[in-house]
Order: sequence, then structure tokens, then C-alpha cells
Amino acid sequence: MAQEKVYRDAGFGVRVPRGPKPALIVIDFSYGFTDARYPTASDAARQIEATNHLIAAARQKSVPVIFTVIAFNTAEVETLAWLRKAAGMKALVVGSRLVEIDDRLDRSPDDAVIFKKGASAFFGTNLAAHLTGDGIDTVILTGATTSGCVRASAVDAVQSGFNVLVVPDACADRAAPPHDAALYDIDQKYGDVITSSEGLSYLAGL
Repeated sequence: MAQEKVYRDAGFGVRVPRGPKPALIVIDFSYGFTDARYPTASDAARQIEATNHLIAAARQKSVPVIFTVIAFNTAEVETLAWLRKAAGMKALVVGSRLVEIDDRLDRSPDDAVIFKKGASAFFGTNLAAHLTGDGIDTVILTGATTSGCVRASAVDAVQSGFNVLVVPDACADRAAPPHDAALYDIDQKYGDVITSSEGLSYLAGL
């Protein structure tokens, strides 16, 4: 395709290393993003199942599994600029069910949970320091939404010095066009978009 040649000629789309010390980061699979009864959510059942397969493979190799959650306090709801644009997310308030991690996920009490106020899992959090302290060189990203928090986290992850892998069948979004566009952009500029099978093979080979 013509657009692929444009990117290739510009030097984009180079494959990234798969380091020996990865972490699996599950982004914002809280009920506010996974339970379709809420306007901010989409049906993420298939994506959660795919993520659980990756979690199981990670546990077999002692790869850290880290969860992130967006949660605002009541004062922030009326002051954060992001919520003036994405007003529906004002419902993601501390103490509500919307900010609880979906219990369909195979979460361990020992898994780190990063609470955030923005799209990126890195912005305003200690995630980069946590990963660096553990010697992590590669991050595998799953979660919601592909075009929002997953993409923002991919951008900040590579800017923080980590190899980035994104698993599309373990990422949920509210509509297909932004999901597909975000994945294309990530794959060209920030990390590799890989299948669940590729992710499982990478983990198994550690």
C-alpha cells in the first residue's frame, strides 16, 4: 500500500528488541471500561480472556504483572482539564465500582496497582521508577482503551526507555476505527503490535 511505503521510506516501522526482562502492564481494565452498563465502557470479555492467557504465561516465568486504574477524588472532578473534554469520565471516582479492577482478571494480591489521573500509565505516577528499579527493559501492554490510555502509555513507555509491545486482541476500545488507527500509529512509531500467540511465545522463551 502507498501509505506503508511512505512510512517505510521515512524509516518508520522498524521492529523493536524483545528484552530478557519484560513486564506485563494491564491498563485500566476496571469496570468503568469493561462493564458495558456504563457509558464509558465497552464489552471487553474477549480482551480480558486474552489478557488472562498472557498473565498465566507471565506468572510461569516470574514476569511482573502490573495493573493500572484511573480514579479521581471529588475535588479533581471539577478541576482537571482532561475532564472538561472527557466529561463522561467524571464518574470514575474513588470508592465507586467503576474504578475497581474487573474480577474476571487473574489478579494476585502481590501484583502492583498504579493509580493514575491521566491517559498515560506513566504521567504523574511512579511506574517508570518501579520498572527501572526492577530492571525491566520491555513492556507488554494490554487494556483499555486502545486509542486512549494504551496508546498514551505506549508513547510514554518508549520515551521512558522501554521496548514496547502491544497486544491488540487484548486491547479494548469503544469503536473499531480509533482502535485500528491507534494500533497502526503505535506499530509505525512507538512499539510493535503483536498477536497474543507472539506474546505467549516470547514469554515462554524467556
